[in-house]
Amino acid sequence: MSSMGILVKELRGKTGAGILDCQNALKETGSDIEKAIDLLRQRGLAAAQKKAGRETKEGVVSSYIHAGSKIGVLVEVNCETDFVARNEEFQELVKDVALQIAAANPSYVKREQVPSEQVEREKAIYLAQAKELGKPEAAIDKIVQGKLEKFYQENCLLEQSFIKDPNVSITEILTQKIAKLGENISIARFTRYQLGQE
Repeated sequence: MSSMGILVKELRGKTGAGILDCQNALKETGSDIEKAIDLLRQRGLAAAQKKAGRETKEGVVSSYIHAGSKIGVLVEVNCETDFVARNEEFQELVKDVALQIAAANPSYVKREQVPSEQVEREKAIYLAQAKELGKPEAAIDKIVQGKLEKFYQENCLLEQSFIKDPNVSITEILTQKIAKLGENISIARFTRYQLGQE
């Protein structure tokens, strides 16, 4: 295999992009694999954003029971067609999402679902903490906003770091699959059960 072939294979493994897309990205970046990954991610995001408004009425409901049977997850992931719902890569994505929910214990799919009262309560706590630590007034808003972003990253599934690759978020994983499979994909809802917890 040529050196370009080796780079294409590596890039495909890291991004899931097609052969031609990988070849073009490597040519445009002078065979710099990291820059090629960034370029493909940007293009994937652009492609995914074009599909984001499309309806997702197909999909699957899947379950995951963690070893030891103490944690279980039910998740619904939607796509546009039954054809994609039966696709092996889509099925793998759904399994990864269920595993993420089991391991990272999110409370919401996205930040828009967090009740405004909870957001206000969190802000009040962060504000009191910053004042208690004697932070300057000018920095307090920035500190509160930074802590609120961290709260979203910990509690909202789409913003969590992917447990299999902490360098990417669940949103970025979805974006890659949307670009690759050519359909809009959305996580509709989930339920996580943990033995002994309400």
